[in-house]
Amino acid sequence: MHIAIAGNIGAGKTTLTKLLAKHYNWEAQLEDVVDNPYLDDFYNQMERWSFNLQVYFLNSRFRQVLQIRQSGKDIIQDRTIYEDAHIFAPNLHAMGLMTNRDYENYRALFDLMESLVQGPDLLIYLRSSIPNLVSQIHKRGRDYENSISIDYLSRLNERYEAWIHGYNKGKLLIVDVDNLNFVDTPEDLGSVINTIDAEINGLF
Repeated sequence: MHIAIAGNIGAGKTTLTKLLAKHYNWEAQLEDVVDNPYLDDFYNQMERWSFNLQVYFLNSRFRQVLQIRQSGKDIIQDRTIYEDAHIFAPNLHAMGLMTNRDYENYRALFDLMESLVQGPDLLIYLRSSIPNLVSQIHKRGRDYENSISIDYLSRLNERYEAWIHGYNKGKLLIVDVDNLNFVDTPEDLGSVINTIDAEINGLF
């Protein structure tokens, strides 16, 4: 079974991925942030490194999805291959931070990859307001995220909502995270798990 968690920067994807992996005894596939050779450069000079970063993420997630399907295991994935193509890359293009030529090249690569993979059995979308995202980003204190603007987060949020509105790759569960604290409040995590249980039972 392939479960994936989607959501904006700071929505709590990695935290929830780890908690659910532990609860269900699933294998967690986390986003490659530590070893990503482009992230620091990208946040310092977005226009120069946007295409390189997006191709790196696309390659990384394509490999993940192939491994997930081949493994035969129950795996929960932190962020999907779709988010790069439907949210991050078009946002960079719209902001003038990725050229038309690079964006068209990127889209052609994604379209080819997408034709070779299946969507997750269940997608969990973490919906969050901008103030909550900003608070969570500051709390975790990653240096390269200090320069993220509220305008950038807002643009991403709008694209997330549009993508989720038209999502058709499989089952979808939307979790509003503004008033949830998975880490410190067991009841909050429990309510999310109960909702997921109902969705998973409906898969079989």
